Amino acid sequence: MQFSKILGQEYIKNHLIKSVDLGRIPHAQLFIGPEGSGTLATAIAYAQYVLCNSQQGLNESCAIKFEKISHPDLHFIYPTVTTEEVKQKPKSIDFITDWRQFILENPYGGLFDWYAKLGVQNKQGEIRVDDAQEILKSLSLKSYEGGHKIMIIWMADKMNIAASNKLLKLLEEPPEKTIFLLITENEEDIIQTIRSRCQITHFNRLSEQIIANALIEKEQIEPKAALKIAHQSQGNFNKALQLLKEDDEATPFEQWFVTWVRAAFKAKGNAAAIQDLIEWSEQIAALGRETQKKFLQFCIEMFRQALLLNYEAKDLVYIETKVEKFKLANFAPFVNGNNINDIFKEISDAMYHIERNGNAKIILTDLSIKLTRLIHKK
Repeated sequence: MQFSKILGQEYIKNHLIKSVDLGRIPHAQLFIGPEGSGTLATAIAYAQYVLCNSQQGLNESCAIKFEKISHPDLHFIYPTVTTEEVKQKPKSIDFITDWRQFILENPYGGLFDWYAKLGVQNKQGEIRVDDAQEILKSLSLKSYEGGHKIMIIWMADKMNIAASNKLLKLLEEPPEKTIFLLITENEEDIIQTIRSRCQITHFNRLSEQIIANALIEKEQIEPKAALKIAHQSQGNFNKALQLLKEDDEATPFEQWFVTWVRAAFKAKGNAAAIQDLIEWSEQIAALGRETQKKFLQFCIEMFRQALLLNYEAKDLVYIETKVEKFKLANFAPFVNGNNINDIFKEISDAMYHIERNGNAKIILTDLSIKLTRLIHKK
Protein backbone atom coordinates (compact mmCIF):
# COMPACT_ATOMS: atom_id res chain seq x y z
CA MET A 1 0.00 0.00 0.00
CA GLN A 2 1.50 3.29 -1.09
CA PHE A 3 1.06 6.74 0.42
CA SER A 4 -0.56 7.87 -2.83
CA LYS A 5 -3.50 5.54 -2.08
CA ILE A 6 -4.13 7.10 1.34
CA LEU A 7 -7.01 9.59 1.43
CA GLY A 8 -6.09 13.05 2.72
CA GLN A 9 -3.78 13.36 5.76
CA GLU A 10 -1.20 15.14 3.58
CA TYR A 11 0.70 16.72 6.47
CA ILE A 12 1.07 13.37 8.24
CA LYS A 13 2.19 11.56 5.08
CA ASN A 14 4.80 14.24 4.31
CA HIS A 15 6.04 14.15 7.91
CA LEU A 16 6.43 10.35 7.87
CA ILE A 17 8.20 10.34 4.50
CA LYS A 18 10.59 13.05 5.66
CA SER A 19 11.39 11.14 8.88
CA VAL A 20 12.40 8.09 6.83
CA ASP A 21 14.40 10.09 4.28
CA LEU A 22 16.35 11.80 7.09
CA GLY A 23 16.91 8.53 8.92
CA ARG A 24 15.05 9.78 11.99
CA ILE A 25 12.51 7.05 12.60
CA PRO A 26 11.18 6.87 16.19
CA HIS A 27 11.20 3.29 17.46
CA ALA A 28 7.73 3.66 18.98
CA GLN A 29 4.88 5.66 17.47
CA LEU A 30 1.21 5.97 18.38
CA PHE A 31 -1.32 6.81 15.65
CA ILE A 32 -4.53 8.20 17.14
CA GLY A 33 -7.59 8.83 15.02
CA PRO A 34 -11.31 8.10 14.65
CA GLU A 35 -12.63 5.19 12.61
CA GLY A 36 -12.34 5.70 8.87
CA SER A 37 -9.58 8.32 9.09
CA GLY A 38 -6.93 5.98 7.68
CA THR A 39 -4.70 5.18 10.66
CA LEU A 40 -4.17 1.52 9.71
CA ALA A 41 -3.81 2.23 5.99
CA THR A 42 -1.22 4.93 6.75
CA ALA A 43 0.71 2.64 9.09
CA ILE A 44 0.94 -0.01 6.35
CA ALA A 45 2.00 2.57 3.75
CA TYR A 46 4.60 3.88 6.19
CA ALA A 47 5.89 0.35 6.77
CA GLN A 48 6.14 -0.20 3.02
CA TYR A 49 8.09 3.05 2.59
CA VAL A 50 10.51 2.05 5.35
CA LEU A 51 11.04 -1.55 4.25
CA CYS A 52 10.94 -1.21 0.48
CA ASN A 53 13.05 1.94 0.23
CA SER A 54 15.78 0.32 2.28
CA GLN A 55 16.24 -2.43 -0.31
CA GLN A 56 18.42 -1.60 -3.27
CA GLY A 57 16.85 -2.83 -6.49
CA LEU A 58 14.24 -4.96 -4.69
CA ASN A 59 11.43 -2.39 -4.53
CA GLU A 60 9.18 -4.19 -7.01
CA SER A 61 9.50 -7.52 -5.22
CA CYS A 62 8.91 -5.77 -1.90
CA ALA A 63 5.83 -3.97 -3.22
CA ILE A 64 4.31 -7.27 -4.37
CA LYS A 65 4.67 -8.66 -0.85
CA PHE A 66 2.88 -5.62 0.53
CA GLU A 67 0.10 -6.01 -2.00
CA LYS A 68 -0.62 -9.35 -0.33
CA ILE A 69 0.12 -8.04 3.20
CA SER A 70 2.72 -10.79 3.50
CA HIS A 71 6.09 -9.09 3.89
CA PRO A 72 8.16 -11.24 6.29
CA ASP A 73 9.41 -8.22 8.26
CA LEU A 74 5.92 -6.77 8.79
CA HIS A 75 4.07 -8.17 11.81
CA PHE A 76 0.58 -7.48 13.17
CA ILE A 77 -1.14 -7.75 16.52
CA TYR A 78 -4.89 -7.13 16.86
CA PRO A 79 -7.83 -8.05 19.15
CA THR A 80 -9.04 -11.64 18.92
CA VAL A 81 -11.66 -13.91 20.50
CA THR A 82 -12.22 -17.62 20.91
CA THR A 83 -14.02 -19.25 17.98
CA GLU A 84 -15.05 -22.72 16.85
CA GLU A 85 -11.59 -23.17 15.34
CA VAL A 86 -9.61 -21.52 18.15
CA LYS A 87 -11.25 -22.58 21.39
CA GLN A 88 -8.68 -21.28 23.87
CA LYS A 89 -5.83 -18.78 24.19
CA PRO A 90 -6.47 -17.06 20.83
CA LYS A 91 -3.56 -15.13 19.32
CA SER A 92 -3.29 -12.82 16.33
CA ILE A 93 -1.27 -15.36 14.35
CA ASP A 94 -4.21 -17.79 14.57
CA PHE A 95 -6.30 -15.40 12.44
CA ILE A 96 -3.67 -14.07 10.05
CA THR A 97 -5.52 -15.28 6.93
CA ASP A 98 -8.73 -13.54 8.02
CA TRP A 99 -6.72 -10.45 8.92
CA ARG A 100 -5.09 -10.19 5.50
CA GLN A 101 -8.46 -10.58 3.82
CA PHE A 102 -9.90 -7.91 6.11
CA ILE A 103 -7.21 -5.39 5.14
CA LEU A 104 -7.34 -6.19 1.44
CA GLU A 105 -11.13 -5.83 1.39
CA ASN A 106 -11.13 -2.48 3.19
CA PRO A 107 -8.09 -1.02 4.98
CA TYR A 108 -10.43 1.63 6.44
CA GLY A 109 -12.54 -0.99 8.23
CA GLY A 110 -13.29 -0.61 11.93
CA LEU A 111 -13.27 -2.83 14.97
CA PHE A 112 -16.93 -3.76 14.53
CA ASP A 113 -16.19 -4.94 10.97
CA TRP A 114 -13.27 -7.06 12.20
CA TYR A 115 -15.41 -8.70 14.85
CA ALA A 116 -18.10 -9.38 12.25
CA LYS A 117 -15.51 -11.13 10.08
CA LEU A 118 -14.55 -13.32 13.03
CA GLY A 119 -18.21 -14.11 13.66
CA VAL A 120 -18.16 -12.63 17.16
CA GLN A 121 -21.40 -13.02 19.04
CA ASN A 122 -21.55 -12.14 22.73
CA LYS A 123 -17.78 -11.71 23.06
CA GLN A 124 -15.38 -8.80 23.21
CA GLY A 125 -11.98 -8.88 21.58
CA GLU A 126 -8.78 -8.49 23.52
CA ILE A 127 -5.01 -8.44 23.00
CA ARG A 128 -3.65 -10.91 25.53
CA VAL A 129 -0.30 -11.72 27.07
CA ASP A 130 0.12 -14.59 24.57
CA ASP A 131 0.22 -11.97 21.83
CA ALA A 132 2.89 -10.08 23.76
CA GLN A 133 4.91 -13.30 23.84
CA GLU A 134 4.50 -13.58 20.07
CA ILE A 135 5.82 -10.02 19.71
CA LEU A 136 8.89 -10.96 21.72
CA LYS A 137 9.38 -14.12 19.67
CA SER A 138 8.96 -12.39 16.28
CA LEU A 139 11.24 -9.48 17.09
CA SER A 140 13.96 -11.61 18.64
CA LEU A 141 14.72 -13.09 15.21
CA LYS A 142 16.90 -11.32 12.66
CA SER A 143 15.25 -9.26 9.97
CA TYR A 144 14.40 -11.49 7.02
CA GLU A 145 15.71 -8.98 4.47
CA GLY A 146 18.34 -7.28 6.57
CA GLY A 147 16.51 -4.06 7.31
CA HIS A 148 13.95 -2.99 9.89
CA LYS A 149 11.30 -5.12 11.52
CA ILE A 150 7.94 -3.43 11.97
CA MET A 151 5.23 -4.40 14.46
CA ILE A 152 1.79 -2.83 13.92
CA ILE A 153 -0.48 -3.14 16.97
CA TRP A 154 -4.02 -2.31 15.82
CA MET A 155 -6.50 -1.15 18.47
CA ALA A 156 -3.73 -1.08 21.08
CA ASP A 157 -6.27 0.09 23.68
CA LYS A 158 -7.59 -3.48 23.72
CA MET A 159 -4.42 -4.79 25.38
CA ASN A 160 -5.06 -6.24 28.80
CA ILE A 161 -2.80 -5.31 31.72
CA ALA A 162 -0.50 -8.32 31.36
CA ALA A 163 0.05 -7.62 27.66
CA SER A 164 0.58 -3.91 28.31
CA ASN A 165 3.27 -4.63 30.89
CA LYS A 166 5.08 -6.99 28.51
CA LEU A 167 4.96 -4.42 25.73
CA LEU A 168 6.19 -1.70 28.07
CA LYS A 169 9.38 -3.64 28.73
CA LEU A 170 9.96 -3.99 24.99
CA LEU A 171 9.43 -0.27 24.44
CA GLU A 172 11.92 0.53 27.20
CA GLU A 173 14.58 -1.76 25.69
CA PRO A 174 13.61 -2.19 22.02
CA PRO A 175 15.41 -4.73 19.82
CA GLU A 176 17.74 -3.19 17.25
CA LYS A 177 16.14 -1.84 14.05
CA THR A 178 12.62 -2.43 15.34
CA ILE A 179 9.70 -0.05 14.85
CA PHE A 180 6.47 -0.26 16.86
CA LEU A 181 3.40 1.36 15.33
CA LEU A 182 0.49 1.42 17.79
CA ILE A 183 -2.96 2.40 16.52
CA THR A 184 -5.95 3.46 18.60
CA GLU A 185 -9.23 5.34 18.51
CA ASN A 186 -9.21 5.76 22.30
CA GLU A 187 -5.99 7.30 23.54
CA GLU A 188 -7.01 7.38 27.20
CA ASP A 189 -7.52 3.61 27.28
CA ILE A 190 -3.80 3.01 26.73
CA ILE A 191 -1.75 3.11 29.92
CA GLN A 192 0.17 6.33 30.42
CA THR A 193 3.57 4.64 30.68
CA ILE A 194 3.17 3.27 27.13
CA ARG A 195 1.86 6.57 25.74
CA SER A 196 4.79 8.43 27.25
CA ARG A 197 7.24 6.24 25.33
CA CYS A 198 5.63 6.81 21.94
CA GLN A 199 5.77 9.68 19.49
CA ILE A 200 2.11 10.58 19.04
CA THR A 201 0.46 11.47 15.73
CA HIS A 202 -3.16 12.64 15.68
CA PHE A 203 -5.30 11.97 12.61
CA ASN A 204 -8.25 14.23 11.78
CA ARG A 205 -11.52 13.12 10.26
CA LEU A 206 -11.51 13.30 6.47
CA SER A 207 -13.15 16.26 4.77
CA GLU A 208 -16.41 15.78 2.88
CA GLN A 209 -14.72 16.73 -0.38
CA ILE A 210 -11.95 14.14 0.03
CA ILE A 211 -14.51 11.40 0.72
CA ALA A 212 -16.74 12.54 -2.16
CA ASN A 213 -13.81 12.57 -4.58
CA ALA A 214 -12.77 9.08 -3.46
CA LEU A 215 -16.31 7.76 -4.03
CA ILE A 216 -16.45 9.34 -7.47
CA GLU A 217 -13.05 7.96 -8.46
CA LYS A 218 -13.12 4.53 -6.84
CA GLU A 219 -16.83 3.70 -6.91
CA GLN A 220 -17.95 5.68 -9.99
CA ILE A 221 -20.64 7.52 -8.03
CA GLU A 222 -22.40 10.61 -9.39
CA PRO A 223 -20.95 13.79 -7.79
CA LYS A 224 -24.27 14.84 -6.21
CA ALA A 225 -24.83 11.41 -4.62
CA ALA A 226 -21.18 11.26 -3.52
CA LEU A 227 -21.43 14.60 -1.72
CA LYS A 228 -24.61 13.47 0.06
CA ILE A 229 -22.96 10.25 1.28
CA ALA A 230 -19.82 12.17 2.28
CA HIS A 231 -21.93 14.54 4.39
CA GLN A 232 -23.70 11.66 6.12
CA SER A 233 -20.44 9.80 6.79
CA GLN A 234 -19.07 12.57 9.04
CA GLY A 235 -15.44 12.17 8.02
CA ASN A 236 -15.50 8.37 8.25
CA PHE A 237 -14.62 6.76 4.91
CA ASN A 238 -15.56 3.32 6.22
CA LYS A 239 -19.06 4.57 6.99
CA ALA A 240 -19.26 6.16 3.55
CA LEU A 241 -18.59 2.77 1.95
CA GLN A 242 -21.22 1.15 4.14
CA LEU A 243 -23.78 3.80 3.25
CA LEU A 244 -22.95 3.35 -0.41
CA LYS A 245 -23.44 -0.41 -0.33
CA GLU A 246 -26.56 -0.09 1.80
CA ASP A 247 -25.40 -2.91 4.07
CA ASP A 248 -24.76 -0.64 7.04
CA GLU A 249 -26.38 -1.58 10.34
CA ALA A 250 -27.87 1.94 10.58
CA THR A 251 -31.33 0.88 9.35
CA PRO A 252 -31.96 -1.75 12.10
CA PHE A 253 -30.30 0.61 14.58
CA GLU A 254 -32.72 3.33 13.58
CA GLN A 255 -35.71 1.00 13.89
CA TRP A 256 -34.56 -0.14 17.34
CA PHE A 257 -34.09 3.48 18.39
CA VAL A 258 -37.54 4.54 17.19
CA THR A 259 -39.20 1.56 18.90
CA TRP A 260 -37.37 2.49 22.10
CA VAL A 261 -38.29 6.18 22.26
CA ARG A 262 -41.89 5.47 21.23
CA ALA A 263 -42.23 2.97 24.07
CA ALA A 264 -40.64 5.49 26.45
CA PHE A 265 -43.23 8.10 25.50
CA LYS A 266 -46.09 5.68 26.08
CA ALA A 267 -44.70 4.45 29.39
CA LYS A 268 -45.13 7.71 31.31
CA GLY A 269 -48.11 7.21 33.60
CA ASN A 270 -48.90 3.94 31.86
CA ALA A 271 -47.63 0.96 33.83
CA ALA A 272 -48.78 -1.50 31.17
CA ALA A 273 -46.48 0.13 28.59
CA ILE A 274 -43.46 -0.69 30.76
CA GLN A 275 -43.79 -4.22 29.37
CA ASP A 276 -42.92 -2.85 25.91
CA LEU A 277 -39.68 -1.42 27.30
CA ILE A 278 -38.85 -4.72 29.00
CA GLU A 279 -39.44 -6.62 25.74
CA TRP A 280 -37.27 -4.11 23.87
CA SER A 281 -34.52 -4.55 26.46
CA GLU A 282 -34.68 -8.33 26.05
CA GLN A 283 -34.40 -7.99 22.26
CA ILE A 284 -31.29 -5.77 22.43
CA ALA A 285 -29.80 -7.86 25.26
CA ALA A 286 -29.90 -10.90 22.98
CA LEU A 287 -27.43 -9.23 20.61
CA GLY A 288 -23.66 -9.42 20.92
CA ARG A 289 -22.01 -6.95 23.30
CA GLU A 290 -20.15 -5.15 20.51
CA THR A 291 -23.45 -4.63 18.67
CA GLN A 292 -25.05 -3.36 21.87
CA LYS A 293 -22.24 -0.85 22.41
CA LYS A 294 -22.32 0.35 18.82
CA PHE A 295 -26.09 0.71 18.96
CA LEU A 296 -25.91 2.81 22.12
CA GLN A 297 -23.29 5.00 20.44
CA PHE A 298 -25.77 5.39 17.58
CA CYS A 299 -28.44 6.43 20.10
CA ILE A 300 -26.15 9.14 21.47
CA GLU A 301 -25.70 10.47 17.93
CA MET A 302 -29.47 10.44 17.30
CA PHE A 303 -30.08 12.48 20.46
CA ARG A 304 -27.27 14.87 19.46
CA GLN A 305 -28.79 15.34 16.00
CA ALA A 306 -32.21 15.98 17.54
CA LEU A 307 -30.71 18.60 19.85
CA LEU A 308 -29.05 20.39 16.91
CA LEU A 309 -32.35 20.37 15.05
CA ASN A 310 -34.17 21.69 18.11
CA TYR A 311 -31.69 24.57 18.32
CA GLU A 312 -32.08 25.21 14.56
CA ALA A 313 -28.53 24.23 13.60
CA LYS A 314 -29.89 22.47 10.52
CA ASP A 315 -26.63 22.67 8.58
CA LEU A 316 -25.06 20.29 11.12
CA VAL A 317 -27.83 17.70 10.87
CA TYR A 318 -26.82 14.86 8.55
CA ILE A 319 -29.03 11.92 9.58
CA GLU A 320 -32.01 11.28 7.31
CA THR A 321 -34.47 8.99 9.07
CA LYS A 322 -36.08 6.17 7.11
CA VAL A 323 -38.48 4.65 9.64
CA GLU A 324 -42.10 5.17 8.62
CA LYS A 325 -43.98 7.98 10.40
CA PHE A 326 -40.91 9.03 12.40
CA LYS A 327 -39.55 12.50 11.77
CA LEU A 328 -36.53 13.83 13.61
CA ALA A 329 -38.09 17.31 13.50
CA ASN A 330 -41.10 16.09 15.52
CA PHE A 331 -38.86 14.31 18.02
CA ALA A 332 -36.40 17.21 18.40
CA PRO A 333 -38.49 19.38 20.80
CA PHE A 334 -38.17 16.64 23.43
CA VAL A 335 -34.36 16.87 23.44
CA ASN A 336 -33.11 20.06 25.05
CA GLY A 337 -30.54 21.61 27.34
CA ASN A 338 -32.37 20.41 30.43
CA ASN A 339 -32.17 16.70 29.66
CA ILE A 340 -29.42 16.11 27.08
CA ASN A 341 -26.55 15.85 29.60
CA ASP A 342 -28.46 13.34 31.71
CA ILE A 343 -29.41 11.31 28.63
CA PHE A 344 -25.79 11.20 27.47
CA LYS A 345 -24.63 10.22 30.96
CA GLU A 346 -27.12 7.37 31.32
CA ILE A 347 -26.35 5.92 27.88
CA SER A 348 -22.58 6.24 28.47
CA ASP A 349 -22.93 4.52 31.84
CA ALA A 350 -24.87 1.70 30.19
CA MET A 351 -22.09 1.26 27.61
CA TYR A 352 -19.51 1.18 30.40
CA HIS A 353 -21.34 -1.55 32.32
CA ILE A 354 -22.02 -3.63 29.19
CA GLU A 355 -18.34 -3.49 28.27
CA ARG A 356 -17.55 -4.86 31.71
CA ASN A 357 -19.86 -7.83 31.17
CA GLY A 358 -22.78 -6.58 33.23
CA ASN A 359 -26.20 -8.18 32.77
CA ALA A 360 -27.37 -6.48 29.55
CA LYS A 361 -31.08 -7.07 30.20
CA ILE A 362 -30.95 -5.38 33.62
CA ILE A 363 -28.74 -2.54 32.33
CA LEU A 364 -30.98 -1.80 29.34
CA THR A 365 -34.21 -2.06 31.33
CA ASP A 366 -32.84 0.39 33.88
CA LEU A 367 -31.75 2.73 31.08
CA SER A 368 -35.19 2.52 29.46
CA ILE A 369 -37.02 3.43 32.65
CA LYS A 370 -34.70 6.40 33.16
CA LEU A 371 -35.28 7.52 29.57
CA THR A 372 -39.03 7.55 30.22
CA ARG A 373 -38.47 10.21 32.88
CA LEU A 374 -35.80 12.19 31.02
CA ILE A 375 -37.56 12.42 27.70
CA HIS A 376 -40.49 14.23 29.32
CA LYS A 377 -38.27 16.64 31.23
CA LYS A 378 -39.12 20.23 30.27
